[in-house]
Amino acid sequence: MKNYQKYLDIKQEVQEALAEERPVVVLESTIISHGMPYPRNVETALAVEEMIRRNGAVPATVGIIKGRIKVGLTAEEIEYMATAPNVLKVSRRDFPLVIAGKMDGATTVAGTMIAAEMAGIRVFVTGGIGGVHRGAGESFDISADLEELKRTGITVVCAGVKSILDIGATLEYLETAGVPVISYGTEEFPAFYSRKSGFQTECALDCPKKIAEVIEMKYTLGLGGGVLVACPIPEEYEIPYEKMDQVIQKALEECSAQGIRGKRITPFLLDRVKQLTDGGSLEANIRLVLNNADIGSKIAVELSRIAR
Repeated sequence: MKNYQKYLDIKQEVQEALAEERPVVVLESTIISHGMPYPRNVETALAVEEMIRRNGAVPATVGIIKGRIKVGLTAEEIEYMATAPNVLKVSRRDFPLVIAGKMDGATTVAGTMIAAEMAGIRVFVTGGIGGVHRGAGESFDISADLEELKRTGITVVCAGVKSILDIGATLEYLETAGVPVISYGTEEFPAFYSRKSGFQTECALDCPKKIAEVIEMKYTLGLGGGVLVACPIPEEYEIPYEKMDQVIQKALEECSAQGIRGKRITPFLLDRVKQLTDGGSLEANIRLVLNNADIGSKIAVELSRIAR
């Protein structure tokens, strides 16, 4: 038994699916504890799990409760993560502190990838990943999500990079890190709230089976690290990039004026974007997560078929 397994609780349903090589999709908890207001966070988390089940896969939402890494939260535990005070955001650097201190933690993209690898789950669905921040040439602010994609062998299905970030620089970083980037059904990399970003990707596929074959080949060849699958938000729910960029610029100016730095930047920007779009960004966020869950669970099903 690996040492970390003594701190790992895998839900019985998830354990059985993994033992039988059935498809499992892991989900993060930061979106529950820090990404959406209550009760929309709980409603969205449960709706995403239901979408995954409808496509024939088993959902496994990840969170840390009193120092225990939970892979597969119950409905009661999701409610707890949504309402408990002092739930910390947990990335790679935070695991030792939170586990040793028996604290509660919501896993980020990077943190969820780590837990997924511990449990042996290959596919992870989220909203959007972190990336290179605008102005990173001076601040050196680059999300740990990118470093985790470089080192951890998980497929991350998302709606692209959060549009508050420098998308072009993020794609350059992923290329240098050797992370395959697949755009689903479009040759243009999506920009979270928007279907278009102005940046093309090298690989555009519109079939979960073909994507699964590319993923499987990467690991058959012994190539480490993750795979990023970027799915554009459904057209009826998108916020055009030009409009979103104006909103983001205003939020960034306010962020700088208030001296907000480090890990406080992203929560501040997302909250201001929600306010400046009169809640439109929240609705878009919910819809894109559900769309990602639909596509990601289908990819997980195809990967399971290849494995069997």
